[in-house]
Amino acid sequence: MADVAIPRAKPQMTEAGAWAQLKHNRNWLGFWFMVPAMVFLIFFLAYPLGLGIWLSFTDTRIGRVGHFIAFENYEWLWDDSIFWLSVFNTLLYTFVASAIKFGIGLYLALLLNEHMPFKAMLRAMVLIPFIVPTVLSALAFWWIFDSQFSIISWSLKHLGLINQNINFLGDTTWARICVIFANIWRGVPFVAITLLAGLQTVSPSLYEAATLDGATRWQNFRYITYPLLTPIIAVVMTFSVLFTFTDFQLIWAMTRGGPVNATHLMATLSYQRAIIAGQLGEGAAISSAMIPFLLAAIMVSWFGLQRRKWQQGESND
Repeated sequence: MADVAIPRAKPQMTEAGAWAQLKHNRNWLGFWFMVPAMVFLIFFLAYPLGLGIWLSFTDTRIGRVGHFIAFENYEWLWDDSIFWLSVFNTLLYTFVASAIKFGIGLYLALLLNEHMPFKAMLRAMVLIPFIVPTVLSALAFWWIFDSQFSIISWSLKHLGLINQNINFLGDTTWARICVIFANIWRGVPFVAITLLAGLQTVSPSLYEAATLDGATRWQNFRYITYPLLTPIIAVVMTFSVLFTFTDFQLIWAMTRGGPVNATHLMATLSYQRAIIAGQLGEGAAISSAMIPFLLAAIMVSWFGLQRRKWQQGESND
């Protein structure tokens, strides 16, 4: 009679065996260490984001449960001239402030990376605008640009350059310039210190070899500093753009979006419509309309880094 193979039942993993596997399997151990962070992100990021998107499809108001109205809020915003003005203001504010912050921040990082007296003190002083609370900075600039008590107008009048005070925050052009200037003052330290940290990782031997080959300071920057700083620049500018695009405190404390909506950003307009006016659905729609712009900024940075073939040991030509 032929032998018949009898399948054996797989032994169930005991509790001790599961714990032993957990101790020796780094992937599982890493997963369990990530669980608290995942829970935090779900409750404080994913859930509010999903709730905001859902509210944008309803007619919810403060004190009243809304009903699903599909894209009606977005259709209303499409014909809202103030909304499109806030989009223009946000893009202008973000582009101009981020570009100037990058230029000044890069210059300060290169300067602070040189050997100079009191370098540690200068680095600490550069951080002051960033560590001061945003609202305090906004109130300080609000007084500096005040139409009656502005120190700038007072100085120019005593120098005989003007005859009357400049209405900085009451003129549409001047108001935009003032809020952009305040954002630059506050954001430059973040860019400068981050790029300075990146410069510290560049080996001095690269500059020594280039100098022996007759390279100028510009060539050192063009062919050594800038390529090696590209990943740091991409990351820091992505954060800078995101912070500037979603800025709220600085604008609201200085101008409340005025004059005549000239400094209204999408964030401040969303707050005005949702909290002050009580139209939660419309305010959520304005906030949700910011998502494509933010994703575009992230994607530009991501694909820009992916195209740097030298990071993978390949030629960049």
